[in-house]
Amino acid sequence: MRVYLSEFARVGGALLLVLYVVFSYLVFRYRTEKKRKPFYVVQILLMIGIQGLLFLQMLLKTNDLRYLFFFAFQAIVILATIILYRVIYPDANLLIVNNMCLLLMISMAILTRLSGNKAIRQFIIALASLVIALILPELVLRFRILSELWWAYGLVGITALSFVLILGRAINGSNINYSVGGVTFQPSEFIKIVYVFFVAAALTRVEELWHILLVSAGAALHVLILVFSRDLGAALIFFTVYFMMLTIARDRYEYLLAGLGIGIVSCIVAYRLFAHVRARVAVFLDPWTSIDSAGYQVTQSLFGISVGGPFGLGLYGGNPSAIPFVEQDFIFSAIAEELGIVFAVALLAVCLSTAWMVFRIAEWIRDPFYRLLCAGFGIIYVFQVFLTVGGGTKFIPLTGVTLPLVSYGGSSVLATILMFGLVEGIVLIRAGEHKKAVERLRAVHESAGKRRAKRREDDEED
Repeated sequence: MRVYLSEFARVGGALLLVLYVVFSYLVFRYRTEKKRKPFYVVQILLMIGIQGLLFLQMLLKTNDLRYLFFFAFQAIVILATIILYRVIYPDANLLIVNNMCLLLMISMAILTRLSGNKAIRQFIIALASLVIALILPELVLRFRILSELWWAYGLVGITALSFVLILGRAINGSNINYSVGGVTFQPSEFIKIVYVFFVAAALTRVEELWHILLVSAGAALHVLILVFSRDLGAALIFFTVYFMMLTIARDRYEYLLAGLGIGIVSCIVAYRLFAHVRARVAVFLDPWTSIDSAGYQVTQSLFGISVGGPFGLGLYGGNPSAIPFVEQDFIFSAIAEELGIVFAVALLAVCLSTAWMVFRIAEWIRDPFYRLLCAGFGIIYVFQVFLTVGGGTKFIPLTGVTLPLVSYGGSSVLATILMFGLVEGIVLIRAGEHKKAVERLRAVHESAGKRRAKRREDDEED
């Protein structure tokens, strides 16, 4: 009986996630949240079912009843988050909320399997982040002065990055972490948000070429400090985000081509300057010749993905811990190994539906600052997913970037949840724009109706 239940949980979890993905894309058929509501309800039920089956696998393998309590506590927190968003912000986009909660639940399951202590630590950080994110939409809606502070965003970002460059703690040769009171965090994760605010606010004021050059200089300074810190993964994200946002702001693809050219030259320079970049490129080209040294992580990642098969080996059925830093850089490989290729691909589809919705919100909103801001957040999210999965599958060289909301990393989880909270604030602004447009249209119709009635009265008098 235990074997049958384990197989049911292993295959059922993947199939439920596939069904969840179907509803994630069906919501795009409708423009209003009211019409999407039935899909969201089904998603919530599927979400609880997926998490329940994941924890059932662990319970059957370990006989540890504590998994039941951890599952129940997570389910309560996630349901409370969704309900509070719906009650406090009726106009909020629930696809983003649902997907965010689903990714957190999957993260908790795989991290619990890999390291219980890290899972608990991540859960506490996620819980605090969700509380803060519930406040952010109201702040975005109230403080419309946010678009005026471009200089402050730039100053804060450059100062914070410089501070970490000088006083940060070196990890694997990179100055990316800083500790306060024994708590270690990665400032670049939060500065990404401030950086997007800076670029969006500055580009909405661009009128002449020298304005573009000035904003570009500010963006370049952020990137250069990250390069000097040897945080090349974050530098690549900052660089890409700027040129994508510049292309959107000016509606000219020449900027994107220019960014591509500069990026290629920068990659060549980085390859010549940094030994660890050359090492990663060598591993990318042929990890098998250094399988016992530099290529060990990538080869173990590929082994894990290949042995998982369609529905995986089951939680505690594989050996994902054989990959160093699996919780951070190779979480996708661990998921593919124990939960299966079907589950892993469906997870990617959830990430893409989230990014697509963020881009749709950016497309619908009229305010140029918030349009750029929302687009910037979407670019950061989808590009980070690409870098993480691409590195773990040997599609691109490793960058050391985490999978948002899924990989272990308190700073990354907090920053991503805050980013989605800001997006929900932009959704509220869009809802306000829509209501004003409807009121203006109603006023036009009423005015036209009064004029027609007046003409009829005048004709009758004649």
